[in-house]
Amino acid sequence: MKNKVESFELDHRTVVAPYVRKCGIQIGKNGDIISKFDLRFMQPNKEEMPTAAIHTLEHLLAGFMRDYMDGIIDISPMGCRTGFYMIAWDNREIDEVKNALIKSLEKVVSAEDVPATNEIQCGNYRDHSLFSAKEYAKYVLERLI
Repeated sequence: MKNKVESFELDHRTVVAPYVRKCGIQIGKNGDIISKFDLRFMQPNKEEMPTAAIHTLEHLLAGFMRDYMDGIIDISPMGCRTGFYMIAWDNREIDEVKNALIKSLEKVVSAEDVPATNEIQCGNYRDHSLFSAKEYAKYVLERLI
């Protein structure tokens, strides 16, 4: 591979999940700064979330994280289903992201519905589990704090 991919450089055997890790910043041609974070919920190569749980968490975190933190560009699930990547404008600090994540997961635990779970707004609207999302939110909250 010609270019290095930051996440491929991480030794997944040495990390201890759950955690919030700043992957780095990138500076655009016009001086804009973007921060990237690894929001790891599950221990790599030992645990993973089922697709319905991570999909529901994606929908819930998309809104809840923005309630507590401005400038979020995107929150996307990792293909390995162990967590999420989050990117935001500016050089952001881990504590800001961690605090927003904790508050968001607390809202997940008390959520009564999942936004955008219909065929117009979601590409796989039938693959959701609010129950599972709540269970994984509790799991992370018990260990992240």
